[in-house]
Amino acid sequence: MTHDERRLLRHLVIAVTVKLVVLTALWWVFVRDNHVQVDAEQSAQQLGITPAAPGAQP
Repeated sequence: MTHDERRLLRHLVIAVTVKLVVLTALWWVFVRDNHVQVDAEQSAQQLGITPAAPGAQP
């Protein structure tokens, strides 16, 4: 591996690491505490099916 190839590899590793850190920080700040409530009726309506009765076996 030549000096230029090692330098390029080092720069790529640094760039990917920085991007992962930034994405993780953004997720931690904006997404981590957001929870989506899942409702069976609304989900079934979105999929165009009828919801199963509670306790019904598939």
